[in-house]
Amino acid sequence: MEIWDGYNRDGTLAGVDLVRGEERPEGIYHMVCDVIVRHVDGDYLLMQRDFRKKMYGGQFEAGAGGAALKGEDKWACVKRELREETGIECDDFVEVGMDINDKHQCIFYEFTCTTDCDKNAITLQEGETISYKWISEEDFIKFVNSEEMIAGQKRRYTEYFKKIGYIL
Repeated sequence: MEIWDGYNRDGTLAGVDLVRGEERPEGIYHMVCDVIVRHVDGDYLLMQRDFRKKMYGGQFEAGAGGAALKGEDKWACVKRELREETGIECDDFVEVGMDINDKHQCIFYEFTCTTDCDKNAITLQEGETISYKWISEEDFIKFVNSEEMIAGQKRRYTEYFKKIGYIL
Protein backbone atom coordinates (compact mmCIF):
# COMPACT_ATOMS: atom_id res chain seq x y z
CA MET A 1 0.00 0.00 0.00
CA GLU A 2 1.40 3.37 -1.07
CA ILE A 3 0.61 6.31 1.21
CA TRP A 4 0.73 9.93 0.04
CA ASP A 5 0.39 13.24 1.83
CA GLY A 6 -2.77 15.13 0.92
CA TYR A 7 -2.37 18.75 -0.17
CA ASN A 8 -4.65 21.73 -0.52
CA ARG A 9 -4.81 23.23 -3.99
CA ASP A 10 -2.35 25.95 -2.91
CA GLY A 11 0.30 23.30 -2.18
CA THR A 12 0.06 23.37 1.60
CA LEU A 13 -0.23 20.12 3.51
CA ALA A 14 -3.85 19.25 4.26
CA GLY A 15 -3.12 16.93 7.19
CA VAL A 16 -4.75 14.03 5.36
CA ASP A 17 -3.20 10.75 4.26
CA LEU A 18 -4.14 9.37 0.85
CA VAL A 19 -3.88 5.77 -0.32
CA ARG A 20 -2.87 5.12 -3.91
CA GLY A 21 -5.81 3.75 -5.88
CA GLU A 22 -8.45 4.99 -3.45
CA GLU A 23 -10.74 7.91 -4.15
CA ARG A 24 -9.44 11.23 -2.86
CA PRO A 25 -11.67 13.61 -0.92
CA GLU A 26 -12.90 16.60 -2.92
CA GLY A 27 -10.36 19.42 -2.84
CA ILE A 28 -7.47 17.21 -1.69
CA TYR A 29 -4.55 16.85 -4.10
CA HIS A 30 -1.42 14.73 -4.28
CA MET A 31 2.05 15.71 -5.45
CA VAL A 32 3.67 14.33 -8.60
CA CYS A 33 7.19 15.13 -9.81
CA ASP A 34 8.62 14.67 -13.32
CA VAL A 35 12.18 15.13 -14.54
CA ILE A 36 13.52 15.40 -18.08
CA VAL A 37 17.03 13.97 -18.26
CA ARG A 38 19.73 15.38 -20.50
CA HIS A 39 23.16 13.81 -20.83
CA VAL A 40 26.24 16.05 -20.82
CA ASP A 41 26.73 15.08 -24.49
CA GLY A 42 23.36 16.72 -25.36
CA ASP A 43 21.23 13.57 -25.73
CA TYR A 44 17.89 13.15 -23.96
CA LEU A 45 16.61 10.05 -22.18
CA LEU A 46 13.27 8.51 -23.14
CA MET A 47 11.79 5.74 -20.99
CA GLN A 48 9.21 3.29 -22.31
CA ARG A 49 6.32 2.74 -19.93
CA ASP A 50 5.35 -0.81 -19.05
CA PHE A 51 2.49 -2.07 -21.24
CA ARG A 52 0.58 -2.96 -18.05
CA LYS A 53 0.39 0.70 -17.00
CA LYS A 54 -3.20 1.91 -17.03
CA MET A 55 -2.26 5.21 -18.63
CA TYR A 56 0.00 5.42 -21.70
CA GLY A 57 1.18 1.81 -21.48
CA GLY A 58 3.99 1.14 -23.98
CA GLN A 59 4.54 4.79 -24.82
CA PHE A 60 7.86 6.57 -24.45
CA GLU A 61 8.01 9.50 -22.06
CA ALA A 62 10.72 12.03 -21.46
CA GLY A 63 12.63 11.10 -18.31
CA ALA A 64 10.98 9.78 -15.17
CA GLY A 65 8.41 10.72 -12.59
CA GLY A 66 5.73 9.73 -10.17
CA ALA A 67 3.85 10.47 -6.97
CA ALA A 68 5.50 11.73 -3.81
CA LEU A 69 5.35 9.32 -0.89
CA LYS A 70 4.20 10.41 2.56
CA GLY A 71 6.81 12.68 4.12
CA GLU A 72 8.63 13.48 0.85
CA ASP A 73 9.09 16.99 -0.41
CA LYS A 74 9.36 17.62 -4.16
CA TRP A 75 13.17 17.36 -4.12
CA ALA A 76 13.20 13.97 -2.38
CA CYS A 77 10.42 12.74 -4.68
CA VAL A 78 12.13 13.67 -7.96
CA LYS A 79 15.44 12.21 -6.78
CA ARG A 80 13.81 8.92 -5.73
CA GLU A 81 11.67 8.59 -8.87
CA LEU A 82 14.69 9.18 -11.12
CA ARG A 83 16.74 6.58 -9.23
CA GLU A 84 13.92 3.99 -9.13
CA GLU A 85 12.90 4.30 -12.80
CA THR A 86 16.34 4.76 -14.39
CA GLY A 87 19.07 3.98 -11.85
CA ILE A 88 20.47 7.49 -12.30
CA GLU A 89 21.73 9.20 -9.14
CA CYS A 90 21.47 12.97 -9.27
CA ASP A 91 21.39 15.81 -6.76
CA ASP A 92 21.30 18.72 -9.21
CA PHE A 93 17.74 19.36 -10.35
CA VAL A 94 16.36 22.55 -11.85
CA GLU A 95 12.67 23.24 -11.22
CA VAL A 96 11.19 24.55 -14.47
CA GLY A 97 7.47 24.55 -13.80
CA MET A 98 4.45 23.70 -11.71
CA ASP A 99 0.99 22.69 -12.88
CA ILE A 100 -2.26 22.01 -11.05
CA ASN A 101 -4.55 19.40 -12.57
CA ASP A 102 -7.97 19.86 -10.98
CA LYS A 103 -9.55 16.96 -12.84
CA HIS A 104 -7.10 14.43 -11.37
CA GLN A 105 -6.43 16.43 -8.17
CA CYS A 106 -2.66 16.50 -8.76
CA ILE A 107 -0.01 19.14 -8.22
CA PHE A 108 2.80 18.52 -10.70
CA TYR A 109 6.32 19.84 -10.27
CA GLU A 110 8.49 19.77 -13.39
CA PHE A 111 12.28 19.45 -13.30
CA THR A 112 15.26 18.96 -15.55
CA CYS A 113 18.64 17.49 -14.76
CA THR A 114 21.90 16.90 -16.57
CA THR A 115 23.88 13.72 -15.98
CA ASP A 116 27.20 12.23 -16.98
CA CYS A 117 26.03 8.68 -16.20
CA ASP A 118 27.06 5.67 -18.25
CA LYS A 119 24.38 5.73 -20.95
CA ASN A 120 24.37 1.90 -21.10
CA ALA A 121 23.81 1.51 -17.35
CA ILE A 122 20.16 2.61 -17.20
CA THR A 123 18.09 0.26 -15.04
CA LEU A 124 14.41 -0.48 -15.45
CA GLN A 125 11.79 -0.60 -12.69
CA GLU A 126 9.51 -3.65 -12.71
CA GLY A 127 5.96 -2.64 -13.51
CA GLU A 128 6.99 0.90 -14.50
CA THR A 129 9.53 0.88 -17.32
CA ILE A 130 10.47 -1.74 -19.94
CA SER A 131 12.97 -0.02 -22.21
CA TYR A 132 14.87 3.19 -22.79
CA LYS A 133 16.66 5.09 -25.49
CA TRP A 134 18.87 8.14 -25.74
CA ILE A 135 18.02 10.50 -28.59
CA SER A 136 19.82 13.55 -29.96
CA GLU A 137 18.64 17.06 -29.16
CA GLU A 138 17.40 17.37 -32.75
CA ASP A 139 15.33 14.18 -32.40
CA PHE A 140 14.09 15.29 -28.97
CA ILE A 141 12.79 18.54 -30.49
CA LYS A 142 10.98 16.47 -33.13
CA PHE A 143 9.58 14.25 -30.34
CA VAL A 144 8.34 17.30 -28.39
CA ASN A 145 6.58 18.62 -31.52
CA SER A 146 5.01 15.28 -32.46
CA GLU A 147 2.01 13.27 -31.32
CA GLU A 148 4.43 10.74 -29.78
CA MET A 149 5.03 12.78 -26.63
CA ILE A 150 2.49 12.10 -23.91
CA ALA A 151 0.08 15.02 -24.13
CA GLY A 152 -0.04 15.79 -20.40
CA GLN A 153 3.73 15.89 -20.09
CA LYS A 154 4.01 18.10 -23.16
CA ARG A 155 1.37 20.46 -21.79
CA ARG A 156 3.10 20.71 -18.40
CA TYR A 157 6.49 21.49 -20.00
CA THR A 158 5.16 23.76 -22.80
CA GLU A 159 6.31 27.06 -21.28
CA TYR A 160 9.77 25.63 -20.60
CA PHE A 161 10.01 24.22 -24.15
CA LYS A 162 8.99 27.60 -25.58
CA LYS A 163 11.56 29.37 -23.42
CA ILE A 164 14.41 27.18 -24.72
CA GLY A 165 13.14 27.31 -28.33
CA TYR A 166 11.97 23.69 -28.66
CA ILE A 167 8.39 24.70 -29.49
CA LEU A 168 8.07 27.31 -32.18
